[in-house]
Amino acid sequence: MLNYSELRKKPKLFRSFTGLQVSEFDTVYAILKKKHKRYETKRLSKGERINSIGQGRKFKLELINQFLLVLIYYRMYISYSFAGFLVNLDQSNVQRNIKYLEPLVKKCVPIPERVYKQSKKITTPEELLEYFPDMKAIIDATEQEIQRPKHKRRRKNHYSGKKKSICLANSKD
Repeated sequence: MLNYSELRKKPKLFRSFTGLQVSEFDTVYAILKKKHKRYETKRLSKGERINSIGQGRKFKLELINQFLLVLIYYRMYISYSFAGFLVNLDQSNVQRNIKYLEPLVKKCVPIPERVYKQSKKITTPEELLEYFPDMKAIIDATEQEIQRPKHKRRRKNHYSGKKKSICLANSKD
């Protein structure tokens, strides 16, 4: 199972998985931990609760491992199933952990918005050059004839009916 205490022993992997060095992670986690209690109280105070705050099932992962999970998810953009496998949770619980902690993490660490929400479909070559001004493309548009069967009946099956040349390899039918 992937957790903070094991991953911090391997700084290169830690940096690769989270995008932060261990010391940077510790600094951000200290800020997150200070804000967490008030954030949880505010989050649990929303809506019509039947139970008082503090009752109910607790998260299986500790806060530090939840934070690690959120960073790994955003750094590598893995599926909830794979993330669940890494931390020994069901994918719905991974989704819930990320969903609950994400607003607090966004206040402490700038998380980029998903690219597909910001981008629009490029429809013209001019728009493409606007986004990628240094782009150069070479297009080979020569038609390649494909070899057709020599036997007449088989060849007819491959013929679309359009007026075009049919490549016949040494065929005299």
